[in-house]
Amino acid sequence: MPRVRHAAALLVAGGLTACGAEQEAPAPSSEATGTYPVTIENCGAEITFESAPERVVLLKSSPVPFLHELGVMDRVTARAGQYPAEYYDGDTLAALEDIPLLTDELDSSGHLQISKEVVISEEPDLVLGEVDNLSRETLAAVGIPLIEEPALCEEGDDDPGFDDVDDQLEVYGKVFGREAEAEEAIAELEADLAEIEAEVGEPTGRTAAVLYPTIGGGTTYAYGTTSMAHPQLEAAGFENVFADVDERVFEVTLEELLGRDPDVLILLHSEGDPADVEDAITGLPGADELTAVRNGDLLVQLFNFTEPPTPLSVEGLERIVERFGPAS
Repeated sequence: MPRVRHAAALLVAGGLTACGAEQEAPAPSSEATGTYPVTIENCGAEITFESAPERVVLLKSSPVPFLHELGVMDRVTARAGQYPAEYYDGDTLAALEDIPLLTDELDSSGHLQISKEVVISEEPDLVLGEVDNLSRETLAAVGIPLIEEPALCEEGDDDPGFDDVDDQLEVYGKVFGREAEAEEAIAELEADLAEIEAEVGEPTGRTAAVLYPTIGGGTTYAYGTTSMAHPQLEAAGFENVFADVDERVFEVTLEELLGRDPDVLILLHSEGDPADVEDAITGLPGADELTAVRNGDLLVQLFNFTEPPTPLSVEGLERIVERFGPAS
């Protein structure tokens, strides 16, 4: 499975060691080899680590591929949220199953709800992932640092791309004292990206949209140029029909979709049956007038295969290319 890096002529897809079952997992080790203290910037805040974190609490699934690449899954002492098996190879799944699950309950919008007391009781020296009712400021008040994926910060990312995967690998490499492992992972991602670029070739103008439907009826969301969906589509050789929308995610009506009429639809979801996700679009009155629906050119895939930029975005790209072929 390939990997990914840049987003100019790049791709978001492919297989990374974090996800490809045929890849060998790095040997876990609790030893850090970095130089401390280490200071990083995350979501506008400076965070200093006097030593490598040893008690990590995961509140989102997106950091898992990074931790796996660096061989530090053994530092995670508790997790919350959902970790779909489709994201991970056998070694990563086995590591996750050994980590106590605090809760996997999500609200109707797919967001985790967990109390401050539950997280603090785990005595973490690092929390990965910010949730609505447990902010960075709340944790900082009791001396617990938090790292969020940069694309999910409030200010977002004006120009997301596969180089963001490399950048975040470097950050985690510094934090956990795994800088050499980070560089190795980056080199593999770049090689995989080159393979995908060669397969995709030149774009031909075929159009696509990335949506997040609400199962059972409700709002449909689309992804614009400040989401990882945009460089992922470009890497697969498609033209994003929402390339003129300078937002990460926004509400979209069926009328708007009909007006832009993408050739291909990629439908993201966090949980549930993929068939229900597809039905949330194809079951809309008038949806059969969409070219993508009429031709059956839809792909349902889990959210982290696109957002935020992680090694899983590379595998997501590969899945898009495998499903539709180089855009032609």
